[in-house]
Amino acid sequence: MHRRVNPREAKRMMQRMGLNMDAVTDVQEVVIKTATKEITIEEPEVAMLEMQGQKIFQVTGGKITEKAAEHKTSGVTVAEEDVRLVADQTGKTLEKARNALEECQGDLAKAILFLQSNP
Repeated sequence: MHRRVNPREAKRMMQRMGLNMDAVTDVQEVVIKTATKEITIEEPEVAMLEMQGQKIFQVTGGKITEKAAEHKTSGVTVAEEDVRLVADQTGKTLEKARNALEECQGDLAKAILFLQSNP
């Protein structure tokens, strides 16, 4: 036969074990971004459990929507030495090397291969 634990007892037991759980109030939305998609949960219930200095969030309910992630190609900061290196390796102009690095998110090897395969 199982005995039910009342909420006050459960809270005291958790505190003795070093656990603390609180509701996060007035949450409007939770957004989870992955490399391929963005998940939005509107008006969820959120609880935070703190255990040994770590915070664990539990998200429950709400309206869930998913959309593909947006990829930003602009805004990549490219070092001048990287631009010169790509230009030297491919024989292309500094401008073409810079554009290739921005297109390849600053990845030197990808930029060199890109320029070599696109005359």
